[in-house]
Amino acid sequence: MMFHEQEIRVLLVEDEKKLAHLTQRQLQRAGYSVEVAYDGMEAKEKILSSELSLIILDLNLPKKSGFEVLQEVRSQALTIPVIIVSGRSKVEDRIKSLGLGADDYLMKPFDSSELLARVSSLLRRSGRVGMSILQAGDLTMDVAHHTVKRGSESIALSPKEFKLLEFFLNNKNQVLTRKRIAEYVWGPAFDSQTNVVDVYVSYLRRLVDKGFKKKLIHTLHGEGFILSE
Repeated sequence: MMFHEQEIRVLLVEDEKKLAHLTQRQLQRAGYSVEVAYDGMEAKEKILSSELSLIILDLNLPKKSGFEVLQEVRSQALTIPVIIVSGRSKVEDRIKSLGLGADDYLMKPFDSSELLARVSSLLRRSGRVGMSILQAGDLTMDVAHHTVKRGSESIALSPKEFKLLEFFLNNKNQVLTRKRIAEYVWGPAFDSQTNVVDVYVSYLRRLVDKGFKKKLIHTLHGEGFILSE
């Protein structure tokens, strides 16, 4: 579960209604307040009339393209973080988006956990989240201050262990395959067929669960791993 000191308001600009509704629900479950705009003109109106924390922006939009919306946002000297989410795979589109002032670029189709991780990371970098706490039972992670506790006991984690636990907590009660874990923690080029994921989950389990009656991290043979209360 994620708590924020202030309401985080996200504008999702997506003309595919099924994808928009699905993404909106996923963001709301993560604790964000989410408005949806289905075309570029509606997006512009909402951006100018709302106090937003972040914009998730598709490029192929009716009435006004994502490029035009982005350009107008930055021409108004608005510093709202913008994540481009697009099916366009050309390097030129990514370069143009970043050149116009986008802060991140995510290709469709995307995994919801990756979008949530990028949203959380961008909000922290932009200073729009004063505190970000992830929690499962008596396990708490303060993402902003890079600390982890189980009850009153502090747990020291390496950077990779911290990132792995953050991924588990952001996807609490969901089965995570080795491939998904490897791609998030080590990057998409990582060979998920090695036993490195199992080794690091084992490290994490010893640090987080050893000595505690209630175990949080579980192995589902043939499927992957799950962090469950």
